[in-house]
Amino acid sequence: MPGLVLWTIGLSAQQVALPANLNVPAGNQLFLHVYAKGLQAYRCTQDKNDTSKYVWTFVEPDADLFTTADYSVPTGKHYAGPTWESNDGSKVKGKKLQQADAADPTSVPWLLLSAAEVSGSGIFSSTTFIQRVNTHGGNAPPIPAGKAQLGTEVDVSYTAEYLFYRKAI
Repeated sequence: MPGLVLWTIGLSAQQVALPANLNVPAGNQLFLHVYAKGLQAYRCTQDKNDTSKYVWTFVEPDADLFTTADYSVPTGKHYAGPTWESNDGSKVKGKKLQQADAADPTSVPWLLLSAAEVSGSGIFSSTTFIQRVNTHGGNAPPIPAGKAQLGTEVDVSYTAEYLFYRKAI
């Protein structure tokens, strides 16, 4: 049964129903909510289990991060690792713990990640957990992967919201 998480940033509050496996452990509190807009890169490769078949393999994200839902106030970037880097120079690299299907089958899954590494003294330096929610788009290309596409990279547009947590004060 999904849990309900309420987060408040600034003067606005938003609600999202999360599957229980994406809940952040007790003792952590939300401190940052950002909006991502960018690409998920995929490469056509041979299927590891059946080399006569070809599949789209995830390569990396490449997204800009914003503090506003209209993507007008940039605050950082998201790239391979997965890594989130703030404009203040601080970074957090995540490690996937759990995932849940997005409501839209063309959207990348929702995730719960732990902070595997943090660096810098800015906003991301105290991160303990990250959630990716409200995803739109970003799944592997709908076109079939075949020998003719082997090695080809395709970028798929996506948006998501990332919620950053730290130890409760």
